[in-house]
Amino acid sequence: MAILLSLATLVAGIAVGLALTVFVVRPFQAARRAERLARQQRDFRRQREQLEAKFIDQAAASGKPRGLRWSDVSFEDEVFYARDRRTQGLKALVAIEVSFEAIEGGGMEEVEAVSNIRAATAEFLHDGSRWHTDGRVFFNLAPRGLVRYLHADLESVEDSKETVTAGGRAGRPRLG
Repeated sequence: MAILLSLATLVAGIAVGLALTVFVVRPFQAARRAERLARQQRDFRRQREQLEAKFIDQAAASGKPRGLRWSDVSFEDEVFYARDRRTQGLKALVAIEVSFEAIEGGGMEEVEAVSNIRAATAEFLHDGSRWHTDGRVFFNLAPRGLVRYLHADLESVEDSKETVTAGGRAGRPRLG
């Protein structure tokens, strides 16, 4: 009888522990994750103009596409957040339009399509403490399409879409 009572007490203790985990610890962890995400999004908004300028510098210095010089970059207001499935690092993805001009002697002077505006997505990374950019650009993909295309590597962050109201962003960096 004592063994059954001990076993029942053990089972009850395990059940209470599981209930605490489900009803207390998980919501607390979810609230902390949501707070951290909100802080990272707020930090991105505060640093956005500087990050965009740095993106332009790094992307233009990459030498890609070969034979072309970045002449203008226009950033959309909407920011789409995604998480890297492997590192759990947050990424801010912004739709951009890029204009190029041919570099003299680069072999692209005679190509008519050089002057076409190209749609792309600019990538910004949060390393756990700050935002930065490597100037990485994904041509021909909007932010949502990029997440779908790289679904094995990226997952969207729920409620991540944010839009700045008209007049809320002045002084966007541009080339030239």
